Amino acid sequence: MESQVRGGTRWKRFAVVMVPSVAATAAIGVALAQGALAASFSVSGQSFKVTADELVGTGFSQYGAYDKGVDGNHAVAVSAFDKATITNMCQSVVTPNIPLIGSVTLKLKAGDSEKDSGKVHAKQLYIDVQDLEADATFTNIDIGVAAGAINKGPRQKSGEVEGKQTSPGGFAQQADKAVLKDVKQTAWATTAGTFQLSGLKMSLSKGVDECY
Repeated sequence: MESQVRGGTRWKRFAVVMVPSVAATAAIGVALAQGALAASFSVSGQSFKVTADELVGTGFSQYGAYDKGVDGNHAVAVSAFDKATITNMCQSVVTPNIPLIGSVTLKLKAGDSEKDSGKVHAKQLYIDVQDLEADATFTNIDIGVAAGAINKGPRQKSGEVEGKQTSPGGFAQQADKAVLKDVKQTAWATTAGTFQLSGLKMSLSKGVDECY
């Protein structure tokens, strides 16, 4: 992102992730896949927080991995969906210690309508999750599947998901459908084939004002 000048102050350090994301994960341990690369790009040194009233996803899969970042590697659980619908989503990222300003919070909100057309819709969605809290229901879930044997969720060839390498023998899980309510999560990266954000609102505020 290019530097911006606001009121004579140069905001070089205010580099933020602009794409909101949410993810699903079962309450079980996920082993890290040796040599796995979750994101297909180097992640920034800032994670971001996301909340949602509900996420309904079909074609779900998940495996352990790590993201390569400018400040080192970060252990993540990569959660993938063929399609996902999200209600009342909020994403926030805080950039601390900006000279003469202090901390600044970027907050994005979308999908606050009860109508399906007013919700957030995503296809081929991948989220690299650090931690998550939610009430989850899975349909036809397989826990303990080898990552190289996943046959649900977006996938290309064995051992590769959208260019993300994973150990074929690593721990994974999959389900036909995942429904999560009262979602709270911290993530390092997200990618999607398409991301439709109805009613998108963005705000900047001084201080720390995260979604949760």
